[in-house]
Amino acid sequence: MATHRFVVPVVPTDRERHGVLDVYRPAPETGTGAGTEAAVRSAKPAVVFVHGGPLPANASPTPRDSPLFGGYCSLAAASGAVGVMFDHRFHSLEQRADAADDVAEAVGAARRLPGVDPDRVALWFFSGAGLLAAEWLDAPPPWLRCIAATYPVLAPGPDRELEARFRPIEALSATSGLPVLLTRVGRERPEFATGVEAFVAAAEEHDVALDIIDVPEGRHGFDMLDHSDASRGAVTEAMAWVIGKLAPGRTSAPEGR
Repeated sequence: MATHRFVVPVVPTDRERHGVLDVYRPAPETGTGAGTEAAVRSAKPAVVFVHGGPLPANASPTPRDSPLFGGYCSLAAASGAVGVMFDHRFHSLEQRADAADDVAEAVGAARRLPGVDPDRVALWFFSGAGLLAAEWLDAPPPWLRCIAATYPVLAPGPDRELEARFRPIEALSATSGLPVLLTRVGRERPEFATGVEAFVAAAEEHDVALDIIDVPEGRHGFDMLDHSDASRGAVTEAMAWVIGKLAPGRTSAPEGR
């Protein structure tokens, strides 16, 4: 995996390693007091970042060590949320189920972290991980406040047929009010752009709460390749959108899903 700088200048946040997770926490608040009630009040929402793929198993650095995701997690922490990063096993399309299981395990572990509000979680998918968003769109739990997708791959290609667990376009019919953010690049690869167009059309058909941030001159990977005001603006706008959905008192999917 090539090492590219994150387009947004951020002060790096020290990370904690908790098993498979890298955890980036906001700066401690002063005057929160002590005890169980204070701890509950000060619990922070979590943004779990899901890197793309397929990536070689021997990629160096791995996504959790890349400047890109260190930047995203540091930006989340600076915005008041706990940034969570991990590596998953999406090394080939045939390992998609392993990767999906890794995502579920990581999200569960993130919700159990000390200082994290388990009822305020966002999932943010990138590139090929867009396929892994399908099951979360299909049956969003009540603690999942939103899904963000940045230059996502949303269809496997004309010569591939995947099970429903990996078909996010079809999953939109069951999303039930979950807010979804798409960051769409104007210079997307043609084979990916077709899936994005179909996703937007399906969202409109099913009345999905889809917001779109367009980066007209952006490439796939603009957040590390295109160092421009437009790129920085798109990333900061996307982060602000996610943090807004994680505000206390907001809900997404109906109870029971």
